[in-house]
Amino acid sequence: MSVSEFVEGPLWYFSVAVFVVGVLWRLLVMLSRGYQKNYSEPRASAIAGAIGTNITRFVPHKQFMPRIKLTVYAGYLFHVGLFALLIFAAPHMEFLRDHVVGFEWVVMPHWLFLITAEMAFIGLLILWLHRIMHPVTRMITTKGDHLASILTFIVMLTGCLALARSYESLRILHLFSCELLLIYFPFSMLMHTFTVFFSRGYMGAHFGRRGVNI
Repeated sequence: MSVSEFVEGPLWYFSVAVFVVGVLWRLLVMLSRGYQKNYSEPRASAIAGAIGTNITRFVPHKQFMPRIKLTVYAGYLFHVGLFALLIFAAPHMEFLRDHVVGFEWVVMPHWLFLITAEMAFIGLLILWLHRIMHPVTRMITTKGDHLASILTFIVMLTGCLALARSYESLRILHLFSCELLLIYFPFSMLMHTFTVFFSRGYMGAHFGRRGVNI
């Protein structure tokens, strides 16, 4: 078995299995802890609070914005850019069509791919530099956070290099880096991709039931 066959075969299925089982297990453990029953009289709807908080938290309170606007803008550049690349880049659509979903959809043109990739790179670099330069974020950042940032950067970089499709080794290198990220994902803070909406909802329901507008 060649390296490319191993990366495209056993390692791909193993990384996907680790990702799916790991994510489901962590979500199951989190949800199995339950919600402590509250016997007080509700002043408002907890469900409305959970939904409202999930929506309103996409934009910070204006009182906080002057101090955090750099990371807010960088966060949107990175997350929106990465999501667009993952779903609407032509090579990714082709891969998902052939290996996951079985159908195709409209993809972004090449010029838009380049702009989106630059947005995502700029956002990621700003966020990482903020982590290592700001005294507070530097103190609370762990080695795992740095590893997640480095792996994400490598995945994005190898993805751009893999656009030169005549070089098969670059495509295999990109797939290999993606598989490493999939394996690491459930054991890292990257799980916030899924848990962010649960944590926002929990907080929103807690205060919403008390009629507190947050």
